[in-house]
Amino acid sequence: MGYRRNILVGAALALALGSSPANADPAGVAAAVEADYDGHLEDLFLHFHANPELSFLETNTAKRMAAELRAAGLEVTEGVGGTGVVGMLRNGPGPLILLRADMDGLPLPEKSGLPYASKVTQTGQDGQEYSVMHACGHDVHITSMVGSARRLAAMKDQWSGTLMFVVQPAEERVGGAVAMLKDGLYERFGKPDYALAFHVAAEVPTGKLVGPELLVGSSADSVNITVPGIGAHGAAPDTGRDPVYIGAQIVVALQSIDSREINPLQPVVVTVGSFHSGTKHNIISDRADLQLTVRANEEKVRAQTIAAIERIAVNIGRAHGLPEDKLPKVEVVEGTPVTNNDPALARRLNAVMQRTFGDDVLFPDEQTSMGAEDFAFFVAEDLDVPGYYFSVGGTPQAAFDAEKNGGPPVPSHHSPLFKIAPRESVTLGTQAMIAAVLDLAPSN
Repeated sequence: MGYRRNILVGAALALALGSSPANADPAGVAAAVEADYDGHLEDLFLHFHANPELSFLETNTAKRMAAELRAAGLEVTEGVGGTGVVGMLRNGPGPLILLRADMDGLPLPEKSGLPYASKVTQTGQDGQEYSVMHACGHDVHITSMVGSARRLAAMKDQWSGTLMFVVQPAEERVGGAVAMLKDGLYERFGKPDYALAFHVAAEVPTGKLVGPELLVGSSADSVNITVPGIGAHGAAPDTGRDPVYIGAQIVVALQSIDSREINPLQPVVVTVGSFHSGTKHNIISDRADLQLTVRANEEKVRAQTIAAIERIAVNIGRAHGLPEDKLPKVEVVEGTPVTNNDPALARRLNAVMQRTFGDDVLFPDEQTSMGAEDFAFFVAEDLDVPGYYFSVGGTPQAAFDAEKNGGPPVPSHHSPLFKIAPRESVTLGTQAMIAAVLDLAPSN
């Protein structure tokens, strides 16, 4: 799904407490990660970027990740929740820490101009052929996961516990985390004491990290509205019920939810992204199909919004004289709840990042869109698994400076022009994940 920046203003972070492991050597870790990038991770990133796969169809990516994790010395299980992979690295007593990376690409043609740009096409689950690219940085995430696994396997004298590396499918469909959990992820491999993940951020300069103390991502629900009609000749509209006209009134009325039903201090988005009906100029169809994305920052607001969508759609159908057995139908086909970090864990690990990379590493910003993340399912409130989801800067500052001076805009996530700086993103993400593990699972 779309990347959503929500970055903690860092003034309070300097007050956060925490102890650095005595045997941790950030400079040594950085040198080792840089060397591994030159010797192995760069080629791996280029492979992943040039060979993306669609959600739930990441067969080759999963096989390569399984092979890489096995080569690093992990116990690997494939086929978890479909194409998901789990790698376990056991190292004595201590906490169980989940490290997650998503691996799916997006159905759009790459126009980045990069020499290693994807030229891949793939048949989706719907039977249609799509161009595919890594337009959200998941290639960075899985490459960095391999780097983290290789380094942490070589640093067993510096931490103690068990690491669960989760290679997750279908984040873009917000379905992969649920699929892995339904396949018994926590029952089979253990419920984590902590869960960690990161996202590369094109909107953040390289060398910077983002660590929200609470809100990480909005909820996101994909909602279908089926509007039945009564077909008729276009020259005799009075003999039927026009689903295009009814659907158009639904589209307009949905905008009243945000403006008139939800507290104006609580963000919500209702976007109709697709409206299809009919086959010819002079035929009134008997059906219209609308597809919506619905976003909120609070679960209560999420539920209120979806209920309002159903009420509006159904009653506009009634207002137009549709019979009770032909009223509009509203269905939530996929969704993810609001993603929140555990505040205490975020404060602790933000302090770790500052000690490791410098006081100015945390990039202050604010929520600028309502992108979502299915990492929320791994840290759902009823599971009692504290989570820390952070972001890693992916665009050199020079690109932002050029944009400010009239140059080309920095491409956004989910754009065919999307690109990030792979070395800076992979190496910092890897080092940050290692720093978090060393703090949470110190050696005995």
